[in-house]
Amino acid sequence: MKKKTTWQEKLADSKDLPRIEKIDEKKSKRWGMGTFVIPAPIEVDEIMRKVSKGKLITINEIREILAKKHNVTIGCPITTGIFSWIAAHAADEMESEGKKKITPYWRTLKTGGILNEKYPGGIENLRKRLEAEGHIIIQKGKSKFLMVKDFEESIIKI
Repeated sequence: MKKKTTWQEKLADSKDLPRIEKIDEKKSKRWGMGTFVIPAPIEVDEIMRKVSKGKLITINEIREILAKKHNVTIGCPITTGIFSWIAAHAADEMESEGKKKITPYWRTLKTGGILNEKYPGGIENLRKRLEAEGHIIIQKGKSKFLMVKDFEESIIKI
C-alpha cells in the first residue's frame, strides 16, 4: 500500500514548474492577452514566508509578484490559490511536528481582504491568529464572509 503524500512533500514537488504559457483564446476573455506563469508551489510559499507580523498579502499580490518575477502578463489565479492552500497545510503540518518557524499562512488573504476558510483550522484559527497580531476582523457587508478591517493599510510591498 502506497504511503500518503505529506503536505510538505506536495509543497516540495515542483514537477515541471514554473512554466510560462501563452494565454489562449478561451482564457483571454478573463485574463486578457499575453502570457501567464504557472508557478512552482515553493515559489508561492517563499512569497508567503516574507509577510512579517502585522502585515498582510492577498492572492492577487502574490500573482503580481510572480508575474513580475517571470516577466509575464499574469500569474495563474488557479494554481496560485491551490499552491497557497498547500503551503498553508504544509505549515500546519510542520507546526504539529513542533517546528516554530513556519509559513504564516494566516496573513495571506483572498481578494478583498477575506479570510480563507479552507486554510487549516478554518476561520476561527485565522481570526485568533490575526487578532493576536493586532488586526480587526469584521463581517464583509451582508455576506457570510469575514475580512480584515482596513486590510489595504497592512499590505506588504515585496
